[in-house]
Amino acid sequence: MQTKFGRLCIRAKCDTLHLYIGKESGRPPSGGPESDRRNMMIWNKKKDGTENPGAETPAAQTTKAPVLFLQKNWKWLVPVVCVVIAGGVFLLKPKKASTTAVDPSYMEASPEMRDVTNTLSGTGTLNPANTYTVKSLVEGKVLTGEFEEGDVLDEGSILYTLDSSDASTNFEKAEIAMQQAQRSYDKVVDRQYVRAEVDGTVSTLKVAKGDEVTSGQEVAIIRDSSKMLLTLEFPAADAANFSVGQTAQVTLDGTFEQLEGTVTSVTGTDALSTGNLLTRTVTIAVRNAGGLTTAQAATASINGVSSIGSATFGYQAERTLTAQAAGTVTSIHVQEGQTVAKDDILIELSGDDLTESIQSASETLRSAEISLQNLQDTMANYTVTSPISGTIIEKDAKVGDAVKSGDTLCVIYDLSYLEMVINVDELQIGALSVGQKVQLTADAVSDKTYVGTVTRVSMKGSSSGGTTTYPITIRIDDTDGLRPGMNANAEIVVAEANNALVVPNAAVIRGGYVLVSKKSPSAANAVEDMDAPEGYVYVKVETGVSDDSYTEIKSGLQEDDTVAYDTSSVSDDYYSDSIW
Repeated sequence: MQTKFGRLCIRAKCDTLHLYIGKESGRPPSGGPESDRRNMMIWNKKKDGTENPGAETPAAQTTKAPVLFLQKNWKWLVPVVCVVIAGGVFLLKPKKASTTAVDPSYMEASPEMRDVTNTLSGTGTLNPANTYTVKSLVEGKVLTGEFEEGDVLDEGSILYTLDSSDASTNFEKAEIAMQQAQRSYDKVVDRQYVRAEVDGTVSTLKVAKGDEVTSGQEVAIIRDSSKMLLTLEFPAADAANFSVGQTAQVTLDGTFEQLEGTVTSVTGTDALSTGNLLTRTVTIAVRNAGGLTTAQAATASINGVSSIGSATFGYQAERTLTAQAAGTVTSIHVQEGQTVAKDDILIELSGDDLTESIQSASETLRSAEISLQNLQDTMANYTVTSPISGTIIEKDAKVGDAVKSGDTLCVIYDLSYLEMVINVDELQIGALSVGQKVQLTADAVSDKTYVGTVTRVSMKGSSSGGTTTYPITIRIDDTDGLRPGMNANAEIVVAEANNALVVPNAAVIRGGYVLVSKKSPSAANAVEDMDAPEGYVYVKVETGVSDDSYTEIKSGLQEDDTVAYDTSSVSDDYYSDSIW
């Protein structure tokens, strides 16, 4: 008998009536009662499944009548059974079904439009943006610590001050030692130069370039003749009234030329001169226009009081310069008669001993500088400041405590944002990149979803059990209700397609092919060299985003197509629900 599902075959054997709903081929199953249970329905006349070929029991005799009835009347009962089965199928079949059974191993479905989102999920623990454990770098007593747990402090805020009295003493000693080393170095370095000790004129150079000199040897004479000094004796009684800066009239011997001078000094004590006369010595400076020499003699009068006798002029300043170290004259920077200023370098010296002395002094100075710097750094450690802006999580030291170097003082968290790290499988890591958005939920905060951002995708993975994972870092800026240490679930949208044409995942086979019915519009693009079940063809498709159930079809199918797929790729529950 021809039915909607194929050909109905009826086989009567003994006391059992077999009905078979088969394909259009018309071949009944050969296995009888042991055939596939999806295609066979067995109606057994017996109430139990055992047979006893021996003597009939009363119960058996009672059941023989219906059996005989069926054996005699099966021809007219068959149409009745068919009508009953057809009616049951019609009544139980859903009005609208997305899939239909086309073969014991294939399901049919129509492509549909829907949103598809491919997500990656993982779990991790929330951590603060930055954590810092503040430890003491020195030993001492805590003098101040005016903060409490939960306080929010800025970077650089003072946390503690420790007693630094001993360190201050050591620091002062180091300062003195460094200053001494600096002066010693300056003196040693200056020994390689001969400098002008006064302003004046180079009167004499006693060495030439290349000469070897010894320490203390005279090398030049500097004279200041811009002013000449005249030292005279005056009566003590009159000189007691003289003052420095007072004008004096100077008369040159021989020419009687008068020059104006200035009193530069007056002795404070009387002296007994020849003839038992009490006198005081007065020094007068006279500007030299160029004609005064040390051979010129002169007298002077101050406030009408004349000097006792005359005297010759002397230079305002005269210095004989000597080498401060032994060595070789390597350079002469002046000539005789040249005017120089105080501290000008006239001559340079060099030598092995001089170089070694300079090197030794330099090393001593550097050592003193390092010691001073170390103590200065140590002094700074007695004032403990916050290394970051954040919240005090733990306070381990209080005022009065004696702390040692390395002791923990407090712990600070930067809670401006939170971070979490999740491990991603090597097959999925390529789909992630910095900047991707992440949906997060926390077990401790119900009914709230947070948004995070991927800030780092590590290039270094770790392998375990043949699988490699890579850590990614997620930043959460809106942290209301979240705390460090909480467990969070992250879900990252790897790809998504809105209002896309999709088919069940099982419909797409390896290589990007889909099985469609020959009546489908897309069957016109069938792949000829691929064998397909009867009534179907394979078409090539371009796939896109997929989730746990559906795959986006970018090209190759239409919404009016009918696709088929292997039922072994779906659950039995899904299969049976789809049929009935």
